[in-house]
Amino acid sequence: MVARLEQKLEMREGLPYTLQAMRRFPSRKPGVSLPKLILAAGAGLYFLWWSRDPSQGQFLDMVNILVHEAGHTVFRPFGEYLCAAGGSMLQVIMPAAFVVHFFRRKDPYEAGMVLLWVGQSALNVSVYSADAVKMELPLLGGDAVTHDWNYLLEEAGLLKETWLVAGLIRLSGTLAILAGMVIALTYAVKKPSDGVNLPGGIV
Repeated sequence: MVARLEQKLEMREGLPYTLQAMRRFPSRKPGVSLPKLILAAGAGLYFLWWSRDPSQGQFLDMVNILVHEAGHTVFRPFGEYLCAAGGSMLQVIMPAAFVVHFFRRKDPYEAGMVLLWVGQSALNVSVYSADAVKMELPLLGGDAVTHDWNYLLEEAGLLKETWLVAGLIRLSGTLAILAGMVIALTYAVKKPSDGVNLPGGIV
């Protein structure tokens, strides 16, 4: 089969190379995807700038709130403690699930971009956890609503370590943003395929 293809390629319009020679050339040229590069750099720098003070309002906050409230419902069957923790857990788990999905699909650029959201969401959680002692943040439902992180840290005996818990969550969020930016920038560069596109597939 390969021999026949070689003969056809050599005979067609006097092509000076054989199928073996074509294998040495990628089917598409490597290079930079400028729109992807600009988007990755812009989004990454924006989230890094925002991470200096995550208490600032952010356009993803409304999405995070909706997911957070859904998390309480999802984890309610598992007891009071997990119900309280479920809001913060789900708002990080959900975007992280998309990151895994894109990696499994071998779309690392998209995974890196969504990882920025994971980091942003974790930083949002760090602001909430840091408020566990003072409880100054306005909550949905008003004063009658239990402050999740005050309850969680008090039950765990870590209320005095609020600063440490919030600091670790903030660090993890910042690292996720950095990782997402690096991954997205890296894969904004087009990679050549391993073979030659022919009607019967890549050889």
